[in-house]
Amino acid sequence: MSARGFTLVELVVVVGIVAILALMTIPSLMEKAVRDQVGEALPIAELAKAPIALSWVAAQAMPANNAAAGLPAADKIVGNYVSSVAVDDGAINLTFGNRVNASLKGKVLSLRPAVVADEPVVPIAWVCGDATVPGKMTVKGVNRTDVPLLYLPLSCRP
Repeated sequence: MSARGFTLVELVVVVGIVAILALMTIPSLMEKAVRDQVGEALPIAELAKAPIALSWVAAQAMPANNAAAGLPAADKIVGNYVSSVAVDDGAINLTFGNRVNASLKGKVLSLRPAVVADEPVVPIAWVCGDATVPGKMTVKGVNRTDVPLLYLPLSCRP
């Protein structure tokens, strides 16, 4: 009579391999979750984009701060993952806070306007984080992004 099936050693080896593979995927899932929070925070910047674009078309100048852009104080523009939205010489700086992952708390992501200097009718292109400035355009404002590169959406990477 021959026994068919797996031995205890074979089962332990299989369970060990499955556990190792599962542990290898956890960090990438965590990175994706944080990256998703950054992506979900970006739409709050839309509030500031229109007044900045209007200022550029009307005066070929960027607003110096929230008040100059006709926006509420930076700490009054908040969301689930954003604790403030500050305009600084046309650049929109999102500061992460509230319910965001601890690795992003207090970090800043900048969205800077890129313009064609002598043609104010050309629409503004927004440069996120460390992304490359579009050809023949000049970026305004300072990039204050300090979010780690692995958490930035692809559109915000160099």
